[in-house]
This record gives sequence, C-alpha cells and structure tokens, in this order.
Amino acid sequence: MELFIGIFAALISVVNPLGTIPVFISLTKEETKRNRNKTAIWTSFNVAVILLISFFVGNYVLQFFGVSINSLRIAGGLIITAAGFSLLNGSFTKHKGMKHSSVQVDLETRAEVSLTPLAIPMLAGPGSISLLIAYNQTASSFYDFIWGSAAIIATSLVVFLVLKSSQFIVKILGGSGLNAVSRIIGFIEIAIGIEYVTSAIQELLLSWNVL
Repeated sequence: MELFIGIFAALISVVNPLGTIPVFISLTKEETKRNRNKTAIWTSFNVAVILLISFFVGNYVLQFFGVSINSLRIAGGLIITAAGFSLLNGSFTKHKGMKHSSVQVDLETRAEVSLTPLAIPMLAGPGSISLLIAYNQTASSFYDFIWGSAAIIATSLVVFLVLKSSQFIVKILGGSGLNAVSRIIGFIEIAIGIEYVTSAIQELLLSWNVL
C-alpha cells in the first residue's frame, strides 16, 4: 500500500493533468462534448498503456543500452526538476515543445490528438517514464507490481476525470487558479526531482567507497 501511495502521489505531480487542461481545451475547442469526452477517454487509455509498458519493460531497455539505474535517476531527476521550474515560471507548454512553429502546423492538420501531443509528451513524458523505471527497481514481490500497476491505472483515471471536467474546472478556478495550483505542483516536482538526483549520487558515492 505504501508503494501505491508513493507511486500515485509522485505520478500525479509529474504527469500534472491540470497543466494539460489549457492545451486540451485549445485542441478540442471545436469538438462536441461527446467527442471531447472520447478524446479524454483515449488520452487516459494511452497514458495507462505507455506508463505500464515503462513500468514493466523499461528496465530491460536500460540493460540493452547499458544504462545504470543511478544514471537514469539522475537524468530523470533533472528532467522532473526542469519541468517543475517550467511550472513555476509559467512556461510548461513551451517546456513540452508545444510552442514550436512546426508543432503548431502539425496540430492544425492533425485529426487525432489523444496519443500525441496529449498522451506524449504532455502527460506520459520522459519524467514519468524514468520515474516508473526507477520504481520498478524497488519492487521486490508480485504484490509490489500489482500495487504499482494499480497506481498507474488510478493516475490514468484521474487524467480522464480532469480532462473530462476541464471546462468545469476552468470555470471554477479560472486562469489564475490554475496558475496557482500549477505552481504548487511545480514546487513538489522540483522536490521530487532533487530527491532522485541526491539519492542516486549518494548511492554512487557509497559504491565508490567515498562515504
């Protein structure tokens, strides 16, 4: 249960479905309510699939490329920290590459947006993927993998509920409210990222008999 809470809390902060609301509304503004709900369903499904694959298969990919888990934690921690700073600075969309001119042209001609850019890279990006691969290393029993999978599914469910209620959330919180919540989430992301980097460095120093 502790693993479930740990993964779920970390994923919600890193995935940050609230930060995706402006992009979701912009991409579906001309859609009917039924089509918006359909996009929300498929986006959450794609997020679940991507994160589950990362949780179970990502470790083998690291082994194939000869990347150590501590190197992954440092890289993932830096990515998560950078994403947190982008939330604090109000440049989350730019950080995800959504402001690039070529991306804007692609979005204007794209009929389906649930996989990309919503699922990738807005929600299931490098930060969340590296986070799950690192958590995979701490899973020592069958039940740990069950709780980890449950946390991923619960996160995807939250993504669906947030996107489905995006219009309502904007009406309640407004732009300033969303900005304030995003900044709080950004602060938490920075803390998570720094924790990953420092713990990885500490393990490296212990393995080198420096500490």
